[in-house]
Amino acid sequence: MGYAEIYRGWKADPEGFWRKAAEAIDWIEPSRAVLDSSRAPLYGWFADGVCNTCFNAVDRHVLAGHGERTAIIHDSPITGTKSEISYGELRERVARLAGALAERGVGKGDRVVIYMPMVPEALVAMLACARLGAVHSVVFGGFAAPELAVRIDDARPKALIAASCGLEPGRVVPYKPMVDAAIDLAQSKPEFCVILQRDQARADLVAGRDHEWEAFQEGAVPADCVPVGGMDPLYILYTSGTTGAPKGVVRPNGGHMVALAWTMKNIYGVEAGDVFWSASDVGWVVGHSYICYGPLIAGATTIVFEGKPVGTPDAGTFWRVIAEHGVKSFFTAPTAFRAIKREDPEAKLVGDYDLSTLQYLFLAGERADPDTIEWAQRHLKVPVIDHWWQTETGWAIAANPAGIELLPVKLGSPTVPMPGYDVQILNEAGEPLPTGQLGAVAIRLPLPPGTLSTLWNAEARFVKSYLTTYPGYYETGDAGIIDADGYVSIMARTDDVINVAGHRLSTGAMEEVLASHPDVAECAVIGVADELKGQLPMGFICLNRGCERDHDEIIRECVKLVRERIGPVAAFKAAVVVDRLPKTRSGKILRGVMGRIADGQEYKAPATIDDPAILGEISESLAQIGYPHAH
Repeated sequence: MGYAEIYRGWKADPEGFWRKAAEAIDWIEPSRAVLDSSRAPLYGWFADGVCNTCFNAVDRHVLAGHGERTAIIHDSPITGTKSEISYGELRERVARLAGALAERGVGKGDRVVIYMPMVPEALVAMLACARLGAVHSVVFGGFAAPELAVRIDDARPKALIAASCGLEPGRVVPYKPMVDAAIDLAQSKPEFCVILQRDQARADLVAGRDHEWEAFQEGAVPADCVPVGGMDPLYILYTSGTTGAPKGVVRPNGGHMVALAWTMKNIYGVEAGDVFWSASDVGWVVGHSYICYGPLIAGATTIVFEGKPVGTPDAGTFWRVIAEHGVKSFFTAPTAFRAIKREDPEAKLVGDYDLSTLQYLFLAGERADPDTIEWAQRHLKVPVIDHWWQTETGWAIAANPAGIELLPVKLGSPTVPMPGYDVQILNEAGEPLPTGQLGAVAIRLPLPPGTLSTLWNAEARFVKSYLTTYPGYYETGDAGIIDADGYVSIMARTDDVINVAGHRLSTGAMEEVLASHPDVAECAVIGVADELKGQLPMGFICLNRGCERDHDEIIRECVKLVRERIGPVAAFKAAVVVDRLPKTRSGKILRGVMGRIADGQEYKAPATIDDPAILGEISESLAQIGYPHAH
């Protein structure tokens, strides 16, 4: 069966589709009702089912005789170490930690905050919580103390699990001082902490509160999997909110497992025993779905990578990991590939490795510009698949389903909606727009299994943030189009669509044009205030390493390109060459902050920013071309 037939089948019988998909999961008690719509627009999936996510990710593979299969490969170019954990060993480690947590009173429904770097113990901690029915909330390792404190106060955890430090190229980041400061700041104090001591920076422990990882587990009786309801929360993951207060996305157990099992096979083409690598972090949604739970539920081998695409030690580190570990399907962010392309524009390092096991490259996390996709296709000689999803959805809204059939690629489009997602383009009145017109991307309710059920302790905020603007729809916050073939294109966040003299223009479309310039490694376009036209676009351009051409000449060529391909209506005249762009740690470009700097408005460096010093560099670059000025 091809994609079109499967998608039509889902649309004709959504509940039948997901009932069938749920057969991939081992249930303690299968759900009789697939969809609960009694509280619409708040929907529930598999609400009366009984299950355990840890059992499906670990125990069932061991019981099926696959205990010797490798579950986790840890590859840390920063420490120069590699290790493997079998499914049998993983079950022992997870059950032991779960037993120790249970002996300290952690049980079903209790929250546990996890603050760890890319080490296997991070996955062990997540799975141990899932085993007990406790709700984990992983906070990206390295978040500053105030941000960690806000999350502690919202989740009110019984326990906090952390490492003594994280590692960046050339530096050690002590985590424990941030943990201590966060607990001091928080109103709600965890009862105890478990600290994984790393040799690069061992931490001082607070007597009576803090326990060393190994010592904490000594003598613990391994815990069995605790039955939980299909709608019981597996985890809370905080995503940035427009008001500054983070939003705690809640992921229920049942639908999450069903969706991830379906996607591993049908989107990523991964079966039990295959090696899957998602080069992300456990602190982000990709790390939850496709480093920890998705690959393990599928019985695949997952890679936990502690490194960077460049600098650990060079721009060939991704190719080494793929070659050494036999990766079949690889998933990372476009920003990682742009960093590699900038360091090694001719991809000379690709030739040093045997990449014959690699069948697919998947990109997500931000818009994948056509130039980066073409560069990857040319040098890796595998399908390069852009797909689009959000922290809130937990898995792809639109993708090219490699496990079903590879559809023709349209550069700049994440291809087509996946079963479960009825994607519509709406105008400001909430009415569907004709094919090819730019508008707000919305998803007709109910959302499929695996998506968020609510925000933690903030149901009214959930409804207001996502379900109110367009009644009957989930508001994605993205702007885009759907073409005559049903292909979705995400052009920008809704607030990145700029209004130039009454014309609604996509900054993403302009970025595509700029990225096609041979000297441009990476770029961003923002709207800046203009008295005459309302807004004007401004480009920020990073050049390839080794490019010594005159910057003004490159900018003139870029302006000409935008004029030729988008037209004079874009009014694109201003651009500046910068050494780097301000990004979050997950690779998203901070266009809104850049716009406020250009307009001379007050701005706050978000907690997720990779390096706050970049904002000063942006400000200086803008000052050199007269921004901010009286428009």
